[in-house]
Amino acid sequence: MLADSLRALLDGPVFVIVATVQPDGSPQLTPVWAKRDGDDVLFSTTEGCRKARNLRRDPRVTVLVQPSDAPYTYAEIRGSAVLSSEGGRELIDELSHKYTGKPYAEFNPGVPDNGERVVVRITARKVVGRL
Repeated sequence: MLADSLRALLDGPVFVIVATVQPDGSPQLTPVWAKRDGDDVLFSTTEGCRKARNLRRDPRVTVLVQPSDAPYTYAEIRGSAVLSSEGGRELIDELSHKYTGKPYAEFNPGVPDNGERVVVRITARKVVGRL
Protein backbone atom coordinates (compact mmCIF):
# COMPACT_ATOMS: atom_id res chain seq x y z
CA MET A 1 0.00 0.00 0.00
CA LEU A 2 2.87 2.45 0.71
CA ALA A 3 4.61 3.83 -2.37
CA ASP A 4 8.34 3.20 -2.67
CA SER A 5 9.04 6.93 -2.20
CA LEU A 6 7.05 6.93 1.05
CA ARG A 7 8.80 3.79 2.26
CA ALA A 8 12.19 5.40 1.58
CA LEU A 9 11.15 8.55 3.43
CA LEU A 10 9.96 6.58 6.48
CA ASP A 11 13.21 4.62 6.50
CA GLY A 12 15.08 7.90 7.08
CA PRO A 13 14.87 10.29 10.04
CA VAL A 14 11.73 12.14 8.95
CA PHE A 15 9.53 13.48 11.74
CA VAL A 16 5.87 12.56 11.43
CA ILE A 17 2.77 14.10 12.97
CA VAL A 18 0.33 11.69 14.60
CA ALA A 19 -3.32 12.73 14.88
CA THR A 20 -5.62 10.98 17.35
CA VAL A 21 -9.18 11.69 18.45
CA GLN A 22 -9.77 13.28 21.87
CA PRO A 23 -12.71 12.15 24.04
CA ASP A 24 -14.65 15.27 22.96
CA GLY A 25 -14.03 14.47 19.27
CA SER A 26 -11.39 17.15 18.71
CA PRO A 27 -8.04 16.27 17.13
CA GLN A 28 -4.83 15.82 19.12
CA LEU A 29 -1.54 16.18 17.19
CA THR A 30 1.96 15.16 18.20
CA PRO A 31 5.28 15.07 16.32
CA VAL A 32 7.01 11.70 16.79
CA TRP A 33 9.92 9.60 15.64
CA ALA A 34 8.73 6.72 13.50
CA LYS A 35 9.87 3.74 11.50
CA ARG A 36 8.38 1.42 8.92
CA ASP A 37 7.79 -2.31 9.32
CA GLY A 38 6.59 -3.53 5.93
CA ASP A 39 3.66 -1.23 5.20
CA ASP A 40 2.98 -0.50 8.88
CA VAL A 41 4.22 2.61 10.68
CA LEU A 42 5.54 2.22 14.22
CA PHE A 43 6.25 4.75 16.95
CA SER A 44 6.85 4.61 20.67
CA THR A 45 4.98 6.34 23.46
CA THR A 46 4.27 5.81 27.14
CA GLU A 47 1.21 4.02 28.42
CA GLY A 48 -0.35 6.94 30.29
CA CYS A 49 0.15 9.70 27.74
CA ARG A 50 -2.72 11.31 25.85
CA LYS A 51 -1.90 9.58 22.52
CA ALA A 52 -2.04 6.14 24.13
CA ARG A 53 -5.26 6.87 25.99
CA ASN A 54 -6.87 8.27 22.85
CA LEU A 55 -5.80 5.27 20.74
CA ARG A 56 -6.98 2.72 23.32
CA ARG A 57 -10.40 4.39 23.27
CA ASP A 58 -10.53 5.02 19.51
CA PRO A 59 -7.89 3.35 17.30
CA ARG A 60 -8.49 5.64 14.31
CA VAL A 61 -5.32 7.55 13.52
CA THR A 62 -3.73 9.67 10.83
CA VAL A 63 -0.02 10.09 10.29
CA LEU A 64 1.29 13.04 8.30
CA VAL A 65 4.70 12.52 6.71
CA GLN A 66 6.22 15.74 5.41
CA PRO A 67 9.93 16.01 4.64
CA SER A 68 11.46 19.22 5.99
CA ASP A 69 13.43 19.77 2.79
CA ALA A 70 10.34 19.47 0.56
CA PRO A 71 7.45 21.08 2.46
CA TYR A 72 5.01 20.93 -0.47
CA THR A 73 5.21 17.16 -0.65
CA TYR A 74 3.50 15.00 1.94
CA ALA A 75 1.69 11.76 2.58
CA GLU A 76 -1.26 11.28 4.89
CA ILE A 77 -1.57 7.72 6.14
CA ARG A 78 -5.04 7.02 7.52
CA GLY A 79 -5.59 3.82 9.42
CA SER A 80 -5.96 2.13 12.76
CA ALA A 81 -3.55 1.56 15.61
CA VAL A 82 -2.75 -1.39 17.85
CA LEU A 83 -0.75 -0.86 21.04
CA SER A 84 1.58 -3.42 22.59
CA SER A 85 4.04 -3.24 25.47
CA GLU A 86 6.17 -5.95 23.88
CA GLY A 87 9.34 -4.37 22.48
CA GLY A 88 8.53 -0.88 23.75
CA ARG A 89 11.93 -0.18 25.32
CA GLU A 90 13.77 -1.64 22.35
CA LEU A 91 11.80 0.49 19.88
CA ILE A 92 12.50 3.80 21.65
CA ASP A 93 16.22 2.99 21.68
CA GLU A 94 16.13 2.00 17.99
CA LEU A 95 14.33 5.24 17.09
CA SER A 96 16.69 7.32 19.22
CA HIS A 97 19.66 5.83 17.38
CA LYS A 98 17.96 6.53 14.04
CA TYR A 99 17.23 10.19 14.86
CA THR A 100 20.06 11.17 17.23
CA GLY A 101 22.75 8.50 16.95
CA LYS A 102 22.48 7.85 20.71
CA PRO A 103 20.56 5.52 23.05
CA TYR A 104 17.39 7.16 24.36
CA ALA A 105 18.68 7.55 27.94
CA GLU A 106 21.82 9.25 26.62
CA PHE A 107 19.79 11.56 24.36
CA ASN A 108 17.56 12.56 27.32
CA PRO A 109 19.95 12.63 30.29
CA GLY A 110 18.31 13.56 33.56
CA VAL A 111 14.81 13.31 32.09
CA PRO A 112 12.87 10.45 33.69
CA ASP A 113 11.26 8.08 31.21
CA ASN A 114 7.94 7.85 33.03
CA GLY A 115 5.54 5.07 32.29
CA GLU A 116 5.67 1.79 30.50
CA ARG A 117 6.84 2.11 26.90
CA VAL A 118 4.43 0.86 24.26
CA VAL A 119 4.74 0.23 20.55
CA VAL A 120 2.03 1.79 18.41
CA ARG A 121 1.58 -0.09 15.12
CA ILE A 122 -0.45 1.73 12.49
CA THR A 123 -1.93 -0.25 9.65
CA ALA A 124 -2.84 1.92 6.68
CA ARG A 125 -6.37 1.94 5.33
CA LYS A 126 -5.77 4.76 2.87
CA VAL A 127 -2.79 6.86 1.79
CA VAL A 128 -3.25 10.27 0.14
CA GLY A 129 -0.92 13.14 -0.70
CA ARG A 130 1.83 14.16 -3.07
CA LEU A 131 5.12 12.31 -2.70
